[in-house]
Amino acid sequence: MKDYDKIWTKFCFLDESGSLDPKTAPFFTVGLIKCSQPYYLYSKLVYERNKRNFHDEMKFNKLSRRNIDFAKLAIDSFLDTISIWFYSYTLDKQGQYFQREFNGNPWVAYEHISIRLAESALAPNEILILLADHVTTPKNVHYEVCVKEKMNKKAGRLAMAGVCRFDSKGNDLLQVVDLFIGAINYDLKMATGIVGSGDKHKKELVRFIKTNIGISDFTDGFRNNKFNIFVDKDLKQRLPLEYGDNQN
Repeated sequence: MKDYDKIWTKFCFLDESGSLDPKTAPFFTVGLIKCSQPYYLYSKLVYERNKRNFHDEMKFNKLSRRNIDFAKLAIDSFLDTISIWFYSYTLDKQGQYFQREFNGNPWVAYEHISIRLAESALAPNEILILLADHVTTPKNVHYEVCVKEKMNKKAGRLAMAGVCRFDSKGNDLLQVVDLFIGAINYDLKMATGIVGSGDKHKKELVRFIKTNIGISDFTDGFRNNKFNIFVDKDLKQRLPLEYGDNQN
């Protein structure tokens, strides 16, 4: 490409939450971090890991007294990093849209929402490189090939240079995505009464994230210059009447 100096390449780190167990995880969220230089956030987290001798995987579902402080540090580090953005899309797996569009198939939804998020993140003169967390899929699912081909076809140009999936245990940016989407899902489950009193460490991180981005809850999504969080309207039908009244 002779006009390479006019093209921006961006890295996207993608993870999902809630696709495999519909009874205990009724909400399906796909999240994506887009950045110009992964090094900025990654090097900060590596430095802090070595400084604190903390080498565990950051995972929302494994939050505890031992790792909650590092999870908060990771969120703070993301917020302090320049040229980095977060996108997410949440569906109710029992909602009409999920059933109608994907026939209740989470793998079809995963592929579709991945493309949708990448489209939202794509800017003119950008080419994306997508790195996604590895999940075991049925043999007929060809996620990497389909996402790249469909993305480029819809864009009418080379918009997605490649897609690669690998274990998030080896990548801190994928782990930060997990913290965000886990917090979004958990906040929605609390709002709809699914988790009851809840886990104190999970609630602590949810409060920490909401306070730092300046919102009271995720039921209506959220958008600013760093975040684009979408929550499907079907999910809101689960909200208690008094909750809806309090929001008006």
